[in-house]
Amino acid sequence: MSDDKTTHFGYKQVPVAEKAGQVREVFDSVAPRYDVMNDLMSLGIHRLWKRQTVELAGVRRGQRVLDLAAGTGDLSERFAGIVGKEGEVVVTDINAAMLTRGRDRLVDAGVAGNVHYAQVDAEALPFPTDRFDCITIGFGLRNVTRKQRALEEMYRVLRPGGRALVLEFSHPESLLVRKAYDLYSFSVLPALGRLIVGDGHSYRYLAESIRMHPDQETLRTMMEQAGLERCDFFNLSGGIVAIHRGYKL
Repeated sequence: MSDDKTTHFGYKQVPVAEKAGQVREVFDSVAPRYDVMNDLMSLGIHRLWKRQTVELAGVRRGQRVLDLAAGTGDLSERFAGIVGKEGEVVVTDINAAMLTRGRDRLVDAGVAGNVHYAQVDAEALPFPTDRFDCITIGFGLRNVTRKQRALEEMYRVLRPGGRALVLEFSHPESLLVRKAYDLYSFSVLPALGRLIVGDGHSYRYLAESIRMHPDQETLRTMMEQAGLERCDFFNLSGGIVAIHRGYKL
């Protein structure tokens, strides 16, 4: 962010007040084919990344889970099965189109009873302090305008002993991997977007937003500044993706 009035939207600087709307337009565009594109973009590996996130979350039966930027509900579905009818999973997204698609998908999968839905902004969570045992945000933090504020809100609504996990594209460890990843992100990815969704521009933004996202060590520091403790991270696929985890002690 260059100052308190502008922020980045991909590589561009835009007024802070306009970023959420521009991000919303991106996800309104990609929502209908979101799952198909995820499988194509990652060759299905995103399912393994999400499975690892669930394992690291350590959620148990009867607990309350908040899934921010839940998209089509991959993480939420797994958590709902773990916490059981005694527990609760709150499925959220700032984008109505994505939230509706996620709800429809979970209903079709027979997930009900212990799942609730809410359209929320991660920077201003409408939940009481010390509410949740676990909070996850998967591939969503990079689209948040004020990331530090979102992390602080996550800390606030965590109960003592709870943990927050951020699953996000990150910065590959190897120069060779970085170069190959750049070529894929800025050539193949927009082309897939044009072919499958009819929108290459949105996928170019997604590639740019990944490059503007804080690296692994910076994000760990941000989580610590938000109040989380014992923060660590786990690089997956050579650092293309990282899972960050922190606790409210």
